[in-house]
Amino acid sequence: MAERKPFLLRIDREVLDAVHRWADDELRSVNGQIEFVLRDALKRAGRKPGATKRPVNAEPDS
Repeated sequence: MAERKPFLLRIDREVLDAVHRWADDELRSVNGQIEFVLRDALKRAGRKPGATKRPVNAEPDS
């Protein structure tokens, strides 16, 4: 398993509340949801190892 490193995040209360609701909807912790969103953004931007870069507005692969 990859090493986990604690990280302090300052975030607007409304944004945090929205992320909390989103995480609840997807049965994740807030931390897990933030990590999921960040990993997806890295993949889409072609910044995650093994990811294929594509434009943000590109149609998803079928």
